Amino acid sequence: MTIASAIFLLFLIMDPFANVPIFLGLLKNLPATRRRAIIIRELLIAFLILLIFMFSGKYILQLLQISESSLGVAGGVVLFLISLKMIFSGSEDIFANTPEGEPLVVPLAVPLIAGPSAIAAVILIMANDPSRWMDWSVALLVAWSLVGIILIFSEKFSQHISHKAFAAIERLMGILLTIIAVDMILDGIKKAFGL
Repeated sequence: MTIASAIFLLFLIMDPFANVPIFLGLLKNLPATRRRAIIIRELLIAFLILLIFMFSGKYILQLLQISESSLGVAGGVVLFLISLKMIFSGSEDIFANTPEGEPLVVPLAVPLIAGPSAIAAVILIMANDPSRWMDWSVALLVAWSLVGIILIFSEKFSQHISHKAFAAIERLMGILLTIIAVDMILDGIKKAFGL
């Protein structure tokens, strides 16, 4: 895997375009300056979580006696379900029952940015070639930065891009995520059977 493909994979999994309407909906009752501060805080928390799992995920898996193949299949299944939701009904309904007030960690940092699939992806990327830890760190930083730019300026994007356009982008990203999810599942199965 190249750095560019890792960036693309992580960017798709973090799915900022699908998250824009959710972030705007959850933060709509807060002042604009506070909204931006919350988004930055949640982005930093998500980045820290992904970085921790990138470097300690292999040891957590060993401690829990979970194989990389199981993680690949589980991450692929979760990603597949999320991608189907994105394609057929949008992801806004997933967090419709979130309590009022200022969110902290859940659901913005986790699972919207650093969700199960993103965590599984960073663990698998690092586990496949730990010697390239610097490359994977850069890939995560770049993907996270791109996601951050989109989410920080989400209000401006929503003024210039219609809700239908966001829905179309979300469905397109859902289709790409479906392909990635199936590939993760197949890779996990191949590893499990030594193929």
